[in-house]
Amino acid sequence: MHPARQPGDDPAGDVVRWAAFSCLLVPVVLVVYGTSFDGAAVATLGLVTVTAVCRVMLRHSEKTQRTAARVPVALPPGAVPRGRHSRAGAGTHRGCHGSGGISTHE
Repeated sequence: MHPARQPGDDPAGDVVRWAAFSCLLVPVVLVVYGTSFDGAAVATLGLVTVTAVCRVMLRHSEKTQRTAARVPVALPPGAVPRGRHSRAGAGTHRGCHGSGGISTHE
């Protein structure tokens, strides 16, 4: 059983739904304000094309992000992962005991 979907669960889907709504609304507004049916049809075709391309790019971006989150980053052989406060070697971080000057490491 799947949990109930919340409105903010799929931000890309929300964007695509609003874009599809705009693809329907814009031609109506254009015709109401005096644009020809041909002009409104061309505008609709352009909006549908842009919406479709954006949807494909959004889905590809989501897929790439999910894949990157699952795949661990491979370090080159011999590389040592360093945290924010780790030292590169003995005596490289002078702190307040250095020979004057301000420490460049934080």
